[in-house]
Amino acid sequence: MSDEEKKSTDKTPSVWSTYTDEDKAQLNKLADDYRNFISRCKTERESVVEAVRLAEAVGYKNLADVVKNGEKLSPGAKVYAVNMKKALVMYHIGEAPITNGMNILGAHIDTCRLDLKQNPLYEDSDLAYLDTHYYGGIKKYQWVTIPLAMHGSVVKPDGTVLDVCIGEDEGDPVFCVTDLLIHLAQEQMKKDGAKVVEGENLDILIGNYPLKKGEKESVKEGVLALLKEKYDIEEKDFLSAELALVPAGKARDLGIDRSMILGYGQDDRVCAYTSLVAMLDEANTTPKKTLCCLLVDKEEIGSVGATGMRSQFFENQTAEVMNAAGCYSELNLRRALAASKMLSSDVSSAYDALYASSFDKKNVAYLGKGMVFNKFTGSRGKSGSSDANAEFLGEIRRIMDANNVHFQLSELGKVDLGGGGTIAYIMALYGMDVIDSGVAVLSMHAPWEATSKIDIYETKKGYTAFLREM
Repeated sequence: MSDEEKKSTDKTPSVWSTYTDEDKAQLNKLADDYRNFISRCKTERESVVEAVRLAEAVGYKNLADVVKNGEKLSPGAKVYAVNMKKALVMYHIGEAPITNGMNILGAHIDTCRLDLKQNPLYEDSDLAYLDTHYYGGIKKYQWVTIPLAMHGSVVKPDGTVLDVCIGEDEGDPVFCVTDLLIHLAQEQMKKDGAKVVEGENLDILIGNYPLKKGEKESVKEGVLALLKEKYDIEEKDFLSAELALVPAGKARDLGIDRSMILGYGQDDRVCAYTSLVAMLDEANTTPKKTLCCLLVDKEEIGSVGATGMRSQFFENQTAEVMNAAGCYSELNLRRALAASKMLSSDVSSAYDALYASSFDKKNVAYLGKGMVFNKFTGSRGKSGSSDANAEFLGEIRRIMDANNVHFQLSELGKVDLGGGGTIAYIMALYGMDVIDSGVAVLSMHAPWEATSKIDIYETKKGYTAFLREM
């Protein structure tokens, strides 16, 4: 790549140059809290548990208890509902009737990983492995030879739930997917990138110590003995388990200047966390309109299933909230949803000078340039896209400018290279205004992704402004 090609055509100054020392102190506080959040919460279940803890600390009540007790919701009331431990919706009741619409932030908390199959454990040549099925769009070769941790839950037939987290503490063992040594990889290196490592070869090395000398599958038996002793897990318990392998270790400051964050699962926990914090920051107010925050599952595989955005969970919980507020009817529910405004809070691709040919420099997000809005996503001819109206974009610009939020408009990449999508098109089915917005990410869908701290802070500012003024 020539020196000229390495130069960005973007002339907008970095947001860093506009910050005071006080701004930077607030930014660093948010960045530290966010880094700790994504280090602890690497699965949907863990994210929901932490979000509920934070919500209850500022006065949110479980909607199920409100309904059970026949309580009424009035302006200022705050409730949440959990969907199968993997998704969450929060409501902060406003002064205006809910039929006037809600201001909604919606993000997803699932991320790419390796899931264990239901019969995963086997032994071959004195090595014990766990068979996996990858989740979401990944470059499979990126997952070999890196330290992996096991997160998830095992459910016993009597309903007992065992939460599992192995590989995150300093004294824990870790796991890995092995790779073929370069000395013997001549044929492997001739394959295209999608097949350098096959999906069925993403198996996890878990043990090598035989329980009893000379006996068949003694290494496997040794693994099972340790699982039983340390975690009360038996082989048949894998049948009713949800266990995932994710990159082990904490998120870290990136760069000698500590201006960025390198961590697993920032797509889309960076937008989920900033949405959550923006919502929690309004806890001591009575908003004009009802506020809503959605943290959902299954976006990486099409938002399907009972915990994905395509389910009826959000609609059902909104009906319960409206009923408790004394304004439910099927017509009122439809009116409320159609009148709502939403930021589909998801990440966008950041410009990478090392892969300049994949981006349209005039229409791409840059690290350090603030919050990102994507008028549309989709692929090629906008296939699968939710295309926001210009009028809604005009409202967004007004609010962001009035609140000194630095933002940029972006597309994912060059038109014919592919594309992506979020939950925006699903919520748009209700007739509400929706636009994708969030943080620019480098190395999206890799085991470790990179973001700019200042973009995270500006995005949180933008979400707050949207909740207060839309």
